[in-house]
Amino acid sequence: MRAPVRLLLAAALVAASGCGLTSGSPMADVVEPGTIGRGRPLEGADLTVVSKEFTEQLILGAIMGIAFEAAGAEVLDRTGIQGSVGTRAAIENGDADATYEYTGTAWITYLGNSRPIPDPRRQWQAVHDADLKKGLTWLPPSKLNNTYALAMNRANFTKYRTKTLSEVAELARTDPGAVTLCVEGEFANRADGLPGMQKAYGMDLPAGNITQMDTGIIYTQTAKGACTYGEVFTTDGRIKSMDLVVMEDDAKFFPNYNAAPMIRTDTLEKWPAIASVLAPVTEALDNTVARDLNARVDVDGEDPHQVALDWMVEKGFVKEG
Repeated sequence: MRAPVRLLLAAALVAASGCGLTSGSPMADVVEPGTIGRGRPLEGADLTVVSKEFTEQLILGAIMGIAFEAAGAEVLDRTGIQGSVGTRAAIENGDADATYEYTGTAWITYLGNSRPIPDPRRQWQAVHDADLKKGLTWLPPSKLNNTYALAMNRANFTKYRTKTLSEVAELARTDPGAVTLCVEGEFANRADGLPGMQKAYGMDLPAGNITQMDTGIIYTQTAKGACTYGEVFTTDGRIKSMDLVVMEDDAKFFPNYNAAPMIRTDTLEKWPAIASVLAPVTEALDNTVARDLNARVDVDGEDPHQVALDWMVEKGFVKEG
């Protein structure tokens, strides 16, 4: 989601114009309105839902599709498109109608801005206003913010008691050997990654305190205590399953990546009830929910669509018919 996609642009556009959008199957959940979809205001609508290919996106795509089904729509499931650009292109080109997208991804990757807006609501508003000109409407955002963070295992948290990145910076000054990092190569070199974070917080970590490795290994090595802090994504289910403690970004350095419905404007004009159907669902999404749902897939091996359906039923949004 956060990765720069320019180098993958050609491949992603091929995916958008090829199998990524010519495949797909109807969602066939037997669901009825719960607290959403009453009166079936989307009866007669044929809506295509897309998502990217990683776990959280597959779950969010299923959640959106199930909400539309409960409101009476026929839904074509084209979730799992490879890459951000392909997913975006599907909606811009009229091959799909809706997705859950991230504000930071749109602002930086699609709209070409280099500096994120620290306030999450203002970030969403800026994306909303810019994308209206492109035929896309962003509905109000969720509290789910899938951005970068540093985390540590419970033993190290008990030892060092840091809760914020400012406290990590202070620890690095008073006890330089205590702050060791496990990070991926991209984070180690991006302006909105480690270099920018060190500048924002006044850190000056020696190169020997920083180890680069693949994302999945970071979680296991951080859990083992091989490094004091590891780079994580704030909604990753492994944070919960490995009992990692996430540091607060108290200087608000990292971009906001709040998930929000991104809808083709002409689709929304034809079916304005989409907004009211999705509003309570989006309102219920936050990082705790995302971590729980992501863990059921990434840790427990459950199916993303079933995880989404179970959550929608549990929250009372829909009823199984």
